[in-house]
Amino acid sequence: MNIFVVNSGSSSIKYQLFKMPAKNPVCSGLVERIGLDKPSITHKVFINGEEKVINLNPEELPDHEAGLKEVNALLTIGEYAVIQDPADIQVVGHRIVHGGETFTTTTIINEQVKDDLKKTFQLAPLHNPASYLGIEVAEKIFTNATQIGVFDTAFHQTLPPKAYRFAIPNQYYTDFNIRAYGFHGTSHKYVTEQAAAYLSKKESKLISVHLGNGCSMAAVNNGQSVDTSMGFGPLSGLIMGTRSGDIDPTVIFYLANQLGYDIEQVSNLLNKRSGMLGLTGNSDMRDITQAIEQGDENAQLAYDLYTYRIKKYIGAYAAVLNGLDAILFTAGVGENDAKVREMVCADLSYLGIELDTAKNQTRSKEINEISTPNSRVKVLVVPTNEELEIARQCYELVD
Repeated sequence: MNIFVVNSGSSSIKYQLFKMPAKNPVCSGLVERIGLDKPSITHKVFINGEEKVINLNPEELPDHEAGLKEVNALLTIGEYAVIQDPADIQVVGHRIVHGGETFTTTTIINEQVKDDLKKTFQLAPLHNPASYLGIEVAEKIFTNATQIGVFDTAFHQTLPPKAYRFAIPNQYYTDFNIRAYGFHGTSHKYVTEQAAAYLSKKESKLISVHLGNGCSMAAVNNGQSVDTSMGFGPLSGLIMGTRSGDIDPTVIFYLANQLGYDIEQVSNLLNKRSGMLGLTGNSDMRDITQAIEQGDENAQLAYDLYTYRIKKYIGAYAAVLNGLDAILFTAGVGENDAKVREMVCADLSYLGIELDTAKNQTRSKEINEISTPNSRVKVLVVPTNEELEIARQCYELVD
């Protein structure tokens, strides 16, 4: 079954084509700078283990429809065509960031679903409108395909009320759906399932640590998310590339009342100018690591803050789970930054965690166990694959 996975951003489209049930993609790509100057498309085709890369620089890509039409041409025309016709695509799976309380499972998209999806725009104004646009464009191009939505919040719908409710008057939940939803659910679901299979445990208590430009953690008990660090939106919890993570709400009142900030300025500060960028001037951990090596004290402090916050959540989630089998590091930073993993795992002997420093320096495309044989809690690096997880969920729904 040809399943085309689409992740639409405000000015970008990421995509992968799977011939399910095979887990390796046939091709993947990224359309960037839609509606802006100097748009580009990077398209990769995988043939017998080899990667063929096609780079395009169209004069203009005025909208997402133009971008996806270019992608369709790459899929169907030329030496590296992977399908003969857009009708060969049987399913288009869309990553949708926020499902609210309406969308709790993977969902076939029809007109009613699209109407309900519009109601979630206010919950994720930067993400969900772009996803909706991606659906509308895909419907025009892949006319034979079933359109399916996979929601990042769905995995966290198993949170109990004591984990997702806020201590504000009840009407704000009942009338306005203000609660913690959690994000990165597709990634947390994928890596915890992979880890449970690796551990060969029918019952498992896992902490998933997703560290990319956005960062979140999840406490997962026997496959179900029971707590997570992101809340109503993707700002709370861990320190991130440009987001502050947890902050005393009084700071917001101070910014507004004493420094004259308006709401847009506060949002811009906490979402785009804070986190590692605010602490160091860089949001890329590789640049910050280099600065530490050059003796930059701000960079070292930023790493201390970043890893300390993760360590605090590990303690909290071990308590929530009443035990712990494994800690999982995933996503760009989690999979590649040995220094972060080492600092997070330091001084966690009360949990019985012992990190193997040599194994921690190794990289693998498969699950990598980086704790010592004596460690009571295993520490695993688990490569995430959100696109494959989306394809799997779509395949299970329609097969």
